[in-house]
Amino acid sequence: MPASGLYLVATPIGNLADISLRALDLLSKADVIACEDTRVTRRLLSAHGVHARRGARLTTYHEHNAERVRPWLIEQMKYGKVVVLVADAGTPLISDPGYKLVEAATAAGQTVTAVPGASAALAALLVSGLPSDRFFFAGFLPAKTSARRKFLAELAPVPATLIVFESARRLAASLADMAATLGPRPAAVARELTKMHEEVRRDPLDVLAAHYRAAGSPRGEVVIVIGPPAKKTAQIDTDDLDARLRQALAKTSLREAVAMVTAATGLSRQRVYARALELRHRNEAS
Repeated sequence: MPASGLYLVATPIGNLADISLRALDLLSKADVIACEDTRVTRRLLSAHGVHARRGARLTTYHEHNAERVRPWLIEQMKYGKVVVLVADAGTPLISDPGYKLVEAATAAGQTVTAVPGASAALAALLVSGLPSDRFFFAGFLPAKTSARRKFLAELAPVPATLIVFESARRLAASLADMAATLGPRPAAVARELTKMHEEVRRDPLDVLAAHYRAAGSPRGEVVIVIGPPAKKTAQIDTDDLDARLRQALAKTSLREAVAMVTAATGLSRQRVYARALELRHRNEAS
């Protein structure tokens, strides 16, 4: 039997076969299995012929009941029980409230063990064809355009490949915002990962935005992987910089225009911001 404590078990993100033998063994020996949706977890257990031990309990743990259920789970560990936390798909704690449970468990002196496995973010990175030596996972994008563009502007200078989750119905709009804020960076849209209809589309952000605007919202779960910003270069002359800034300022705010041009050119934000202010003052004076 495994020792008491909290076990974070990764589950398949699509193909039910994508689960480790160690994960199945733990699920069969757990005293408590905490999951987002008991129907999804029961389907997984049934597919692998896993029967929970007698007296084991399957309970929900998600953002709506986490505050109430978390103390009970900690109490079970203190009683010497084996508590397994799983996500509906992929690795627990990635865009779910599990980290607070880990925080509470460690504060209570309980052992926390990770049983690694499937992860949509990493799977998308691997198939994207983009640099994988340094990456930044930013979770889900904000739903509203203004908040999304502000969020993307903050990510623009990060010197790494970016990974984000997005709703399929907002995909075209989000890609358009990415193209406007980050420039024509190379990117990949990965959906239905490890499933029968897995698709990976690789193109610059503006091309991807145009494709999904014309094709409509796809089906399935979506991960977007975006290449890192271009390295800084001194080969952008003042006339080119002015043209880029005027075009951006005609469409959006000063802050977003600066973020867009900085991301597209690789110039320092200080230089771009100073030039943008100068151009704006000229326009106001004329």
